[in-house]
Formats: sequence, structure tokens, C-alpha cells
Amino acid sequence: MKKTLLLLQILLLTIPALVNSQVTDEEEDKTFSPYFLVMSEDTTLDQLPLKSTSADVVISGVIANVSVKQMYTNEGQKTLEAIYVFPASTRAAVYFMQMEIGNRILMAQIKEKAEAREMYEAAKDSGKTATLLEQDRPNVFQMNVANILPGDTIVVEMRYTELLVPTEKVYEFVYPTVVGPRYVSPSEDGETWPAIPYQHEGEAPLYDFHIGVAINAGMKIQEVTCVSHSSVEFNFDGDEVAYSADDLPGNKDYILQYQLAGGQVATGLLLYEGEDENFFLAMIQPPENPQDYQIPPREYVFIMDVSGSMYGYPIDVSKTLLRDLVGSLREQDRFNMVFFAGSNYVLSPTSLPATEENINMAIQAIDDKEGGGGTELLSALQTALDLPGTKNYARTFVIATDGYVTVEKEAFDLIRENLNEANFFSFGIGKSVNRYIIEGMAHVGMGEPFVVTDQEEASEKANLFREYIQYPVLTNIEVDFADFEVYDVEPPAIPDVIAERPVILFGKWNGSATGKINIEGLSGSQTYTSSLEVDKFESGDENVALRYLWARHRIQLLDDYRNIYSEWSWYADTNYLNLLKEEITALGLKYSLLTQYTSFIAIDSIVRADSGDAQTVIQPLPLPEGVSDYAVGDDRSWNYSGLPEGAAVTMVKNATAEQNQSMIQKNYPNPFESSTTLRLFIHKDDEEMEKSMEVYNYLGQMVYRIDLTEYTEGWHEVALTLPGNASHITGIYFARLKVGDEFVSSLALNYIVK
Repeated sequence: MKKTLLLLQILLLTIPALVNSQVTDEEEDKTFSPYFLVMSEDTTLDQLPLKSTSADVVISGVIANVSVKQMYTNEGQKTLEAIYVFPASTRAAVYFMQMEIGNRILMAQIKEKAEAREMYEAAKDSGKTATLLEQDRPNVFQMNVANILPGDTIVVEMRYTELLVPTEKVYEFVYPTVVGPRYVSPSEDGETWPAIPYQHEGEAPLYDFHIGVAINAGMKIQEVTCVSHSSVEFNFDGDEVAYSADDLPGNKDYILQYQLAGGQVATGLLLYEGEDENFFLAMIQPPENPQDYQIPPREYVFIMDVSGSMYGYPIDVSKTLLRDLVGSLREQDRFNMVFFAGSNYVLSPTSLPATEENINMAIQAIDDKEGGGGTELLSALQTALDLPGTKNYARTFVIATDGYVTVEKEAFDLIRENLNEANFFSFGIGKSVNRYIIEGMAHVGMGEPFVVTDQEEASEKANLFREYIQYPVLTNIEVDFADFEVYDVEPPAIPDVIAERPVILFGKWNGSATGKINIEGLSGSQTYTSSLEVDKFESGDENVALRYLWARHRIQLLDDYRNIYSEWSWYADTNYLNLLKEEITALGLKYSLLTQYTSFIAIDSIVRADSGDAQTVIQPLPLPEGVSDYAVGDDRSWNYSGLPEGAAVTMVKNATAEQNQSMIQKNYPNPFESSTTLRLFIHKDDEEMEKSMEVYNYLGQMVYRIDLTEYTEGWHEVALTLPGNASHITGIYFARLKVGDEFVSSLALNYIVK
């Protein structure tokens, strides 16, 4: 799982339609062009072109600080309100927004979401220029700019920070430039999120996109490359600094990867001294290529859900996972199992050597389990922690479940407070996995979630999971803050450093930046020690990101706790949920962070327009590279009206399909979770042709292919289960029917991750 600025981990959604107007064929090019679309029946109304977008990125160590600027000009004769939907990081800490109008600079204030919306509407109605930045999900933002007068040039700037954590020893930074096409349905709850218009397939954006990136790694950079744009080249200033500046098309995400050298466990420290609070970040970095002597003996405890919902392929996947993990252990490594359903069952009072005989005994124990009753995670975790550990072994708990278990907040507390006793990793299995629980356990365990929704991908995912957790390089870690007064440290207990995961400590400090941070642990069979002298590390303004990273981490933690009860409302504590909401809101207001409960608002004090005459426009985005026009559908006047029925999820103007060619008609259910059935027609002229159905994600990457060559004339139903990387992202996928070398029909599939 890449830790990226992309939300793709976790998290696209459907956006309700704002309008439902019609356009003529002559207007299609106009409404698909990269200008603001005027929501008015007056189709001759002047449009508002976006002039440029730029992103300046500074990566200090493992922290990216990003400044995004967008400039557009009202070249017409009407006063406008602009609505622009754009992507941002799934893990972004948005901390700044301002608007420039001519020589006037309006600094945005952070307010509670409802209050900010009221202020914006009032300013708009009174003729004042105003900007509102809101968050609906962590990766989708809506910016409203009211009362843009004719001739106005407006520059809106947003800044956010991001902590980058390596996967497979590679750090990755992603700047997402495009929101992929979404399924759009009319709003039933009064939401203000608009449908998104797109340009035609293959059209380049008509505005400039500039990105500048500087990396100050703090240690030698082994390799740096822009994997998304082969034309990008990096210049080096010594071994630790790399930079580039490029003008690029805005229809493909910018993806940067870099790798740091180092043969041993390394430590580092960043400091920021603020006006009212001081922040630090300490990191323990694993070596580039761990050697056998650096890996201590390992002990795995498998905490396995064997309830009724797990029977069938989820249990089979659990067996695959067990065999892959235990089969890779060395003779001195050990394992045990805790089964939980209505009650808990332990395989052995103490951990067992990883022999073939013991592995077979564990598999047989899985086969013998019959699920029933409630499934309570807390008691299973406590049972595992009560088992005696093996001295000087790196202890790892692997929790395999579909997530449909009773999870109290005490279960998350137990994981957070015992990371120094064992590493906790979650592995979600099932066609409809409760991702809130799986991801929440991963977050509080300072790891990454792994999910399998299809048996075909089980072996691959189990192998990735094994690679992720199997190489602890520093265990039994103790951190002592000597004469350095720290507080509000996250996490409260220190997990092991593994080859694929550095350990990062956030916190605050009082007094002067003096004293030492002493780190001790076990690397292989040897004692590891490191001492960071605090006063040798400078506190610079470039580290201001620490303030926002700490608060964003805390907000994510509170949100994970809130999601426990959002999913399981039958035992939700309303008072507790309200307290979580209040704390998230308070953090957003205190640290000036955009959250689901707080928004940025900037209002000019001068009345610049007569009230009531502003026209609303929506900024169309370029289609992602490789995505067809068929992706755009449902209740949009800018949609094609001549496509055959089923060419999108729903159509503004449904044409009657004549079966004079092969086509995909529809899929059901839609939206769907994991699996859906597609209804397609094969024309008699195509019977002898090579045929296939290919499924693409919103970036235009093929994620699945079904061979249809043997299909004869007539109607057919094809079952589809999205495997692999497709299963991780909520959003639109595109089924495309290919006959010979040509695509003859397409259908947008709305995939929802619960």
C-alpha cells in the first residue's frame, strides 16, 4: 500500500448533482472545454477560463509541504460565482488558504463548517467577493468563489502538509491533478456538492500546470525518479538535495519516488518552536537491505475470526496466509493461534516451533472450528496478550477477520497501549469487508491495512502482507527523554521497526530544546543504542509542518474511534460520539486545519457587486489520461445524448438500443460491493471474432480482463468481481467490450467500498 498524497487508499465517493439542464449538440464542445460552465438557461453567458495551476513542493526529510495556486480570470460581462472541485491528499493536513484579487489579499479564517457556509452565503448575497473551501471526504474538496466581477483575476492559494512513509523501501509523493469521473445521483439531503463536467476524451487541458519539487532528504538519496512523467529530470546539489521544475499536462497525476541509502538502523530528529507550542518528530529508519544477523527471532500469534461469516473462501484465505507466513519462519521462530467467535480458543498454552507437524495441526484446528454467537475482538486481543511471550523474540499479532465483529473503543485502546508488547497487523478477508474496522486497527497499530475481497488475489495479497511484516530489525524498543520535557506523544507505546516501516514519534515539548533522546532496542542478537542530542538539531521555520502533522494524526485517530460506532450504531454512545465531534472540531479550529467539521472562509469587506446578479459556474476538469468520454454520465446536461443505453451508469437522455451491434447494456446491482453481473449482447457478425471485456480504473489502467471469444450471438450475463488493486478504491470503473481491435461499447461501474 503506497502512502501517497493520493486518496486513492482509502476513499472516493459519489457526488450529488447540482443541476439538471440540457444542451444541444452544437454546445457540446463548449461545455466540455476547460472553462467554467455557467449554470444558467442563458447559454450565451460569458465563461470564465482557468489560466494556470501550480504546485510548489518542498520535501524536508519525510515531510512534504505543498502550496497549490490556481488563477482564473472573468473575461466576460457578467458577475460570476465559481465552483471548482479538485483533488487533494487523502492524508493532507490543509492549514492555509488565501485569495488575491488585484492588489487585495484576503487571508482565510478557519470556522465551523455550518458557520462558514452561512458567512459565505451572506457575503455572496450582499455582493462581497468571498471564497469557501470545504471538505467532504479527505481527498475531495470544493472551492466556491462568489462575486467575481468582469475583468477580475483571482489567485487562490491552498497549503497542506503530508508525512511520507516508505513502502518496499521507497518513499512516494503523489500530486493528484484530476478527480476521476464519479457516479452522480440527485441530492436527497440538501448537500451542495456539484456534478463535475469533463473535457472530451484525449483533449489536453487548455491551462498551464506547473510543479516545482525540492527534496532535502537529510541523508544520501540513492535514487529519485518521476514515474508518471518520463520527461522530468532531477538536478542534484550534493547527495542530499534534488530538485526539478516542470510544465506538464494536467490530466495525469504527478508521482515521484525516491529511495534513501543506509546499511544500518538510523535515527533523526526534527524540531519546530512555535509561539505557543513546540513540536518534535523523531524517526527510527530501518536499513536499506536488512541482513539475517539484524533480524531477531520471531513469534507470530494469529488471532483468527472463525465466525459464520468467515466460512468459505475467507477461511481458505486464512489458511493460505497462515501457511505463507509460518512456512517462511526459521527453525528458531515460533507461532500460536487464538480463534474467536462466540468464545475464544487457544491452539497451545505456549508458542510452538514452526515445524511442518505443528503447521498441519494448526490447519486442522481451523477446519474443526464451527462459528456461532457474537464475535468480540476485545476478549480475543486480551487472550492473546495474556499468553506468555518468548524472551528477546519479536512478537507480532496478525488479526484476520472480515471486520464484522463487536469492537469497543477499549479494543483500540488495548492495541495503542501495548505496541511495546507486540506488533499488531490487520488482514481483512471477505467480499464485503468492514474497512472502517480494518483500517482503524491498522492506524492505531501504526501500520497499513491489507484487504482481500476475492480468492483469486488471496495468494498475492498474503505474499505482500508477509513481505510487509516478516523482517523486524529493531525490537524491544525503549525511548528515554532525558532532560527533554515532552508531552502528548504519539504513539503512547513504541512498536518494532520493521524493514518496510520506520517508527515515527510525534510530540510536543516544554522549555528549551536541550537534553537527549536515548533509544535502545534489540537488533538481531545485539543491543542497539542511539542518543540524539536535542540542542544539535536546529528548530527552523521549514519544520512548521510538524504542528499540522501532529494535529492531523490526532484527528485521524479520533475519527477512527468515531467510525467504530458509526458502523455499529446499535450500541453507539451518542454522548461519546458528540464528544469526539467536539474534539475534532476544536483541533481544526485551534490548528487552522480543514476537517469534516471545519472550513476555510475569506470575505472581502468591500461590496463589489449588486446583490442577486451573480451567475454560478462549474470548472470542468480534464478526463484522466486514457479514460473514455463514456465515463461521463447521469443527470448532466453536458453528457452525450446519442450513446446507446447503458453507455454510462444512467443517462440524461436514454436512447432506445437497437441490437444492431454488440454492446454492454447494464450491470446489476449498481452501485455494487465487490461483485456485479453485466448483461451484454453479442451480434451475429461478431460470433467468430476475438472478443473480450476489459475493466479500467479512473486513471485508464486495465485492472481486469475477461475473454469472450467463445460467446455466440444473443444476450449473456457475465459475473464480475473486481480483484487486486481495484478492490481498494471506491469510485467509477469502466467495462469496455472489445471486438477485434476496436472497443464497441462501454459501461461505467459504480464500485462502493464499505
